[in-house]
Amino acid sequence: MDNMNCSDARIARYKAFATQIRAHVLRMTHRAKSSHIGGCFSIADLLAVLYNGILQVDHTQPNMPDRDRFIISKGHVAAAVYATLAERGFFPLEWLDTFYQDGSHLPGHVTYGVPGAEASTGSLGHGLSISCGIALAGKRDNRSYRVFTLLGDGECDEGSIWEAALFAPHHHLDNLVAIIDYNKIQSFGMVKEVLDLDPLAEKWRAFGWAVKEIDGHDINQIENSLQNVPFEPEQPSCIIAHTIKGKGISFMENQLAWHYRHPNDEELQQALAELGVSE
Repeated sequence: MDNMNCSDARIARYKAFATQIRAHVLRMTHRAKSSHIGGCFSIADLLAVLYNGILQVDHTQPNMPDRDRFIISKGHVAAAVYATLAERGFFPLEWLDTFYQDGSHLPGHVTYGVPGAEASTGSLGHGLSISCGIALAGKRDNRSYRVFTLLGDGECDEGSIWEAALFAPHHHLDNLVAIIDYNKIQSFGMVKEVLDLDPLAEKWRAFGWAVKEIDGHDINQIENSLQNVPFEPEQPSCIIAHTIKGKGISFMENQLAWHYRHPNDEELQQALAELGVSE
């Protein structure tokens, strides 16, 4: 660490946190025989930067009025969100051992009531509308908080996304940031084949958003974009993060099957080895 400059040390810290998220997700989904590893892994780097350098939140004061709000619209990636919240101290790490099991504090989709979770999501298309409402309330109450919402690319098939996308610029919600996990694979196939979204950036710009496209696994690009919102005054910001489904595990990357599969014993060991962590 002595040979690292501050920037190198910060990037290393983010990457280590993202690795922790992925390792937790592997163990959680293996234990619960649950799904959505691919989407959890594509957002791990985004979550690592958000919760370690961007969001103004405090696990000791989870309800402070001017905290930033984070809404995960693609609520099926609950394992990654719960792993992040546990590592940031919102609840005990031991809770992760019970993920998606009877009597658990941690349901299979992100649920309001879990410490640090701002809303129940999982019925796709709702998160952006919820975020618009919170952002509008913040504006009207002269609050300083910002609202960040993370959407799936397949989720952008939902008409409610585009209703909210019209609403936010109309109300000048420059305290709102939408991040799109553009990993190009949704539940039953490639996004381009199921319902082509391209040109995606131009669509959001046409609706009145300020848009940046980034590599969703490049820590510098993630941090730079998030540190510089709003991109334009009186406009909501949209970050299109180009990601890889299953990022970090060789046999999971860009594989549709890992939207739903959970790792067996051998796959768990192989995946943890690739991450460089012990079982």
